[in-house]
Order: sequence, then structure tokens, then C-alpha cells
Amino acid sequence: MSLRERLNDELKTSMKSKDDLKLSVIRMVRSSVKNREIDQQHELDDREIIEIISTLCKQRRESIRLFREAKRQDLVDKEEKELALLQEFLPQQLTLEELENLVRKTIVQCGAQGSKDMGRVMKALQPSVAGRADGKLVSDVVKEQLA
Repeated sequence: MSLRERLNDELKTSMKSKDDLKLSVIRMVRSSVKNREIDQQHELDDREIIEIISTLCKQRRESIRLFREAKRQDLVDKEEKELALLQEFLPQQLTLEELENLVRKTIVQCGAQGSKDMGRVMKALQPSVAGRADGKLVSDVVKEQLA
């Protein structure tokens, strides 16, 4: 089942069960997908939809951070629930150990010597971690490994 079909099925299920939060999250994802399709003038595949969902997750994490600083726990709770729902549509997330192993292998494959080669390592890593790990976490692990 494609991600698009899964989103449609989940939309119907959440409508029937009157799960307003899940319904709004799925509608937000579908709206973002539709807008991107209009911009790019072609139907998106699963990989491109995963990129959109990852971006939405990143936005939620940033909102959570800002709401915590502003001491708005009510909004933090709402954003955390939305983030959890969005992550249901992403592939299984990499553990820190798996990510570190993947980074080590990529550094060896690229022949990276130091922090000046970080861009090359990140570019090589991107296809294998897309949607499976937060970009900031990947960047931090690469910096740590190259240091």
C-alpha cells in the first residue's frame, strides 16, 4: 500500500471515529502534498511525500522548543501529539547506534578526512537517512565522527 493510499484510509478512519486531531494532521499532510504537486506539476511518489512529512515533523519540533521557552505547556502538548501522529507515517526511525554505524561506513566510503569533508558525507548519507532520522541529529553525529 502506498503512502498516499494509507493517508486516504487513515483519513476515512479518523472521520468515522471522530478523531479531530488525527483528522486535522492528515488533512494538513494531504494539503502540503497537493500544494507541492501543483508546484512541481506531477504526482508525488512515496519518497517525496516522506520528505514533506519530515519537514512537517521538523516544524513541530521547532514549535515545541519555542513553546517550551515561552512556558506554554498547552501548546507544547498539542504539538507533541501532532508530531507523534506525523511520525506514524514515516519509516522506522534509526536508533543512535544504527545512525553512528551508518555514518562511520559513509565516512570510510567517502574517504573523508576531517570537518572540511562534512558536506560530502552529508550528501552521501542523505538518501539512506531521509525520513528515518532528524537532520540535526545526523549533522551532529557526522560532526562528532569527523572531529
